[in-house]
Amino acid sequence: MPLAPDEGRQATAAVALPPGIEVIHAPGHSPDHHVVWDNELSTRARTHLDRLGYSDLVRFHVGEAVETLQHTGGPFDLIFNDINKRDYPASIDVIQPKLRSGGVLIIDNLLWSGRILDPADETPDTEGVRAVTSRIMESDDWIASIVPIRDGVLVAYKR
Repeated sequence: MPLAPDEGRQATAAVALPPGIEVIHAPGHSPDHHVVWDNELSTRARTHLDRLGYSDLVRFHVGEAVETLQHTGGPFDLIFNDINKRDYPASIDVIQPKLRSGGVLIIDNLLWSGRILDPADETPDTEGVRAVTSRIMESDDWIASIVPIRDGVLVAYKR
C-alpha cells in the first residue's frame, strides 16, 4: 500500500548533512526525489548514481538543508532528516507542511549515543534531540516510535 493512498506517485526528500544519507530508488516511482546535502557528498552520490544509471532520478540541492527544503516542492511521502541536531526542532516547522498526510518522517540519531539520558548534558545538539523527540511523541499530528537500531531512529507517520 502506498504511504499516501490519495495519490499514486511517491516523492522523497532527504534533509541531511554529512555523513548522513543514502539515496534509495524504488523502481516505478516518479523521478521527483530531492536531496539536500553538502557539495563533496553530493558529487560522490552523483558519481555512484550515474554508474548505476539512476542519475536522472535524483535532483540535488546543495545548501543549508532546512532553508532549501522550504523552497522545494512537495508534498512528499517520505522525509529523512539527519541535519545538525540543534536544528531538529526548527526543522519540523518546515517538514510538517511538506509531508503529505499518510507520509513518513524518519529522524536519525535519536538515542544520540546515550547523551539524551545524561541530565548533565545540556549541549545545543543534545537539547535539540530531546526537544524534537518530545515534540513529535507528544503531538496528536503524529503516530511515532523510536526504533533502537544503531543510534536510534524515530519513525513517525503523519496523520
